[in-house]
Amino acid sequence: MTTRILIAGFGGQGILFAGKFLAYEGLLEGRELSWLPSYGPEMRGGTANCSVILSDEPVGSPIVTNPDVLIALNLPSLDKFEGDVAQGGEVFVDSSLIERKVARADVKAHYIPATKLASDEGLSGLANMIMLGFVIKHTGVIPYENVERAMAKVVSERHKDLLDANLRAVALGYGYEG
Repeated sequence: MTTRILIAGFGGQGILFAGKFLAYEGLLEGRELSWLPSYGPEMRGGTANCSVILSDEPVGSPIVTNPDVLIALNLPSLDKFEGDVAQGGEVFVDSSLIERKVARADVKAHYIPATKLASDEGLSGLANMIMLGFVIKHTGVIPYENVERAMAKVVSERHKDLLDANLRAVALGYGYEG
């Protein structure tokens, strides 16, 4: 089984970290994978996206042109990538920042006010991880019970104080019923 994921938003929203987290969990599971970050020269505030491929077979190319899963954290990203999602794919939208609905009828759309939840729960800057928890629940792309071990590996030693907040954010997204 192969899952092609595209995470997109503004620089500074944790797009690359979210992708790195998914890729690292795939690595810990012994899966074949690819992690390909892409961001504009502005970095913070510019556009950013990250392609992740998790597979049971060798990955031939790291390029994700037709994602099975699109995670859109801002309107420009939804506008740019919605049309590329594979038929039958899933689109996850941060409804705090994106007011419009997914226009396509041949994909499954999911909405979560990730940025608002992060703010309300004192998890500012962790909308990306709330979104990932929500994605994990709806797609099963990685086993939820493995979240803690992967997070412990990707949160750097310098930021160990943020480990619990990241885990809380993933759990909040996973438990969101909206």
